[in-house]
Amino acid sequence: MDQKNLKPALAELIGTFTLVFIGAGAGALAGQGGGLVGVALAHGIALMVIVYAWGAISGAHVNPAVTFGLALAKKIDWMTAVWYWIAQLIGAAIAGFLLAYLVGADSGLGATVGSLTKSEPLKAVIVEFVLTFFLVTAVFASAVGGRNGNAIGLAIGFVLAMDILMGGPLTGASMNPARTFGPALATGDFSYLWIYLVGPLLGGGAAALLQDQFFMKK
Repeated sequence: MDQKNLKPALAELIGTFTLVFIGAGAGALAGQGGGLVGVALAHGIALMVIVYAWGAISGAHVNPAVTFGLALAKKIDWMTAVWYWIAQLIGAAIAGFLLAYLVGADSGLGATVGSLTKSEPLKAVIVEFVLTFFLVTAVFASAVGGRNGNAIGLAIGFVLAMDILMGGPLTGASMNPARTFGPALATGDFSYLWIYLVGPLLGGGAAALLQDQFFMKK
């Protein structure tokens, strides 16, 4: 890895670790208080903090679907995207295994699963598509388009919380392959991972192309 990608990749690793550790940790402990609202706020606040802490270094993607959308729209090059993906998955894996050590794998580690995950996977893919579409739209409008000034982190964090409040019971509202990957790796259960690759990547890609080709064209 060259120096140009080292700092951003490390920022992505730390940022993704933060999101998964706080978000999945809140999910794992949801039964002890907080519930869905607590999980949504944990994710939203964590992402807001990450954006303000690491946004100037890497863009604070902390999500392979966001990185995919930005690469598809040619806002970053594909080599940078590959390094980001590697860093994001490593950060998520570290968070997953640390949570397994701290709270036990039998807690479920905040796995992004819901009522549709096993019973109706196609519907789960659609939900993840729509939720990720909203998230990546917010990223483009706020971070790429620069429309919300210093409120970028607040805007993107609230969209994540909003999505979880609606989609959490249905799919776990991942919107993020890394967020799903960390707990899945630590528990050894990859049976549902494909849903959270297909839905978020397609949703993120669709949002990125729509924003780039239609709303941001002058």
